[in-house]
This record gives sequence, structure tokens and C-alpha cells, in this order.
Amino acid sequence: MIRDAEVLGAGRVDVRLGDARVFELGASLARRHGEPVLDARGGALLPGLHDHHIHLFALAASLGSVDCGPPTLNDAEALGRALARAAAEGRGWLRGVAYHECVAGPLTRERLDAWVPKRPVRVQHRSGALWMLNSAALEALAVEAGDAPEGLERDADGRPTGRLFRGDTWLRARLGGEAPDLAEVGAQLAARGMTGLTDAGVGNDAAALATLGAAVESGALPQRLWVMGRLELPEPPAAWSRRVARGPVKAMLDEARLPPLEELVATARAAHAAGRALAVHCATRTELFFALAALGEAGVRDGDRLEHASVAPPEAVAAVAALGLRVVTQPHFVAERGEQYLADVAPEDLPFLYRGRAWLDAGVALAAGSDAPYGAPDPWASMRAAVGRHSRGGAVLGADEALSPEAALGLFTTPPEDPGGAPRRVAPGAPADLCLLERPWREARERLRAEDVAACFCAGRLAFAR
Repeated sequence: MIRDAEVLGAGRVDVRLGDARVFELGASLARRHGEPVLDARGGALLPGLHDHHIHLFALAASLGSVDCGPPTLNDAEALGRALARAAAEGRGWLRGVAYHECVAGPLTRERLDAWVPKRPVRVQHRSGALWMLNSAALEALAVEAGDAPEGLERDADGRPTGRLFRGDTWLRARLGGEAPDLAEVGAQLAARGMTGLTDAGVGNDAAALATLGAAVESGALPQRLWVMGRLELPEPPAAWSRRVARGPVKAMLDEARLPPLEELVATARAAHAAGRALAVHCATRTELFFALAALGEAGVRDGDRLEHASVAPPEAVAAVAALGLRVVTQPHFVAERGEQYLADVAPEDLPFLYRGRAWLDAGVALAAGSDAPYGAPDPWASMRAAVGRHSRGGAVLGADEALSPEAALGLFTTPPEDPGGAPRRVAPGAPADLCLLERPWREARERLRAEDVAACFCAGRLAFAR
């Protein structure tokens, strides 16, 4: 029993959980024999938060990686010191994440060699699209001997520069090894009130599903899980709990290497024929219009969604609404990357970055995800960004796109199978996936801080208590 919680529409009540569901709400419920009681002291009890776009394996791997980007590192000297220090502390592969060119410009094997000449190093760009490898890494991967992936950049003499575009699948197969432990990720997300996750890995297959499902079954991931991935991704085994489900087919677009339009049309039709929706990664204006053209040709199935839709001019918003597509956005990028956007994005596109109000005003179903580890896995920071639209330096980007705290909360409380639909509620019969705050909503809405999470229940079990 959760005693004296503030529940929207019910006031301050007691809430009894049972059989992984909300069993009963009422004033001064009698405690049953042996029933554990948590005193909420008037704190808001919310539906558990759902991250509609996250990359769990990459997030787990990032916990043991060197942060190579702003605001942690802001210049080449700091980057060199961080990599050299980490290289001296261990053996084997050294992994860096979150790099951006504003730190030290384009990274090549020679630049990385100057800082770490002997230990193999791979540094990932914060977009997730590019790995940068030093010479020791290229040698360890036997790249010089041939069998190089298509995305490996070469100079005019045919020598690898160390820059590998969209090579995650090849790199993972080449490196081998165990999948990262997901327990720490599950614990950190529960501490932020996260009770559900949609893994957006484009390469998710039967093996990835097995690993993710096993983490849920063991309790390493206490959250409910939806898994996007390949067309061949199977349904979860019937023996598993109902806390793991198969999500849409994921399609990745890269503006520099767009496929023939007919190819994406065929992918959409194949997904629909298999009874699945399509989720299309489109992080640039060109990628967004390409996705709209393909889905306009293929036809739209309920549940089809656009991941990011990062730059959406008015005509794109109108087209998305007309097609009935959903959008899963990342408003926290305005805060995390605002200064780089101001420097790099065309001025005419700045008002159209990670829109909020425009989507809702057009009637588009809108949800949010962290894109972690490429963004911070903190839904509260994302809500603050959706409300304030401030960069770290205090600049306001797209003030007209600001949402109310309630609308920002709604981005993370819609069902996983219906992103952008009606937010879930705390009511009898609802799943006992709950987030309890230390203060009432009238105070929490002014702060939107993860530190206000007092407890998190996943399927009725206490997954976190502060």
C-alpha cells in the first residue's frame, strides 16, 4: 500500500497494489495483515515514465567509456589528456563516446595516434553515425588486411583514415565478446522514475531480443520493454512474461547515403504486410521529406512513426499530420546541443528544431525518448527543455514550441504501443508501473527534477526508493 499519495483526479488517497496492477484507491484504506506500507506524505503518484527511444546496449557500454564531448571536454588539449590518462589505466580496447567536432575538429587515426599510440582506441561521434579509430585499432580489426566495411573512409592513396561510418554491426561482429550487463542501466533508469523502455536498435535481431528479454526476466531490467529492429525480428517467446513485446520495424536514413526511394517503400510495405508498423530515423530536413515521400507512396499503417524529425518546417508538419504519422522527439537536445546548433544550423531552420507545440497544434501524436546514450537518459531534463527551450548557455531556441509542464510530462506517459496517445493514468486495473515524487505536482511542475523521484514501482515491485 502507498499511503497518502496525490493522484490526479482523486486527490490525496491511499493506493493498494496487487498482482502487478493498481488494485484499489480510497481514503484511509485499512492495512491488511503483513502488507508493506510506503508513506507518500502527499507526494504526487504518477504513471511510470516510458522512454520511447533508447539504445540499451550502447547505453550500458557507455558507462565504462570516456566522455569525449561537451560539456565534459571542450578542447583538443583536454581530450588528449583524458584519452592518455584512460589509456594508462588499463589494457585492451579504450572506448570514447559523445565526441563532437567543436572539441578538436575531425578526428583521424593520426590525431588519435598522437594521444594513444599503442592501445586500440575507438571514439564514437555523439550522433552515433561515426566511429573514429587509431592505427592500433585498425590493426586489431585487421582492416589493413582487407575485408573492410563499406563505410570505412579512405584517403586519396586508398589508406584508411580511421573514420568508419555506420559500421556498428560490422564492428560488433569483429570485436565479439559478451553483451554488456544491463543491471546498472536498469537501476539508473528506475531512479528517474522510468518503468518502460522502447529499444530503437536498427540491428536488433533474435539474438539481441534474447539478451534483452533475459535481462527483463532476470530483473536486471525491471522495466517493461518494447523492442524495435529488423523485419526478421521474431515475436518474444510465449514462455516469457508479458513485459517484453516486439515493436516496429526500424529503418535508418543517412542523408549522405540515401537508398533508392523504392527501397524504403518496399520496406514499409513489407513491415505492414507482417502486421508491424515502421519507425523511420530522420534527423535532417532531407531525411524527413524522403521518409514522407516513401510513406506517402507505401501507405501508412496505424503506429507508423518518425524518429527525431529534428528539422520540421511548416510544410513538413502539415504533411505529417495529413498522413497520420506519429513523432518521437528529443527536446533535451535543444539544451544539450543548443550552442552547436546556433553555430552550425542554418538560421532559417533554427525555429524548426525539435518542435513541440507545432506538432500538438497540428494534431500529431507526439512522444519523447532520450536517444541515450546519444542524449542524457534523464526524462526530467527533457521535460525541462520542452518547457524552457533553453540551451546550456541560456539561449532560447524556438520559444513558440514551448510546452506546459503537463504536456511535457505527457510525452513520457503515453503507452508504449500508442506513443503520443492518451497519457496513462493511476486507476484501478491499470498496470502498477508507477513513479512517486517527494512533493505534490504543483511544486514538482516548477522544478521537473529527477531528484524529486522518491520511489519507482515496476509491475508492482519496488524498483527504486530514495
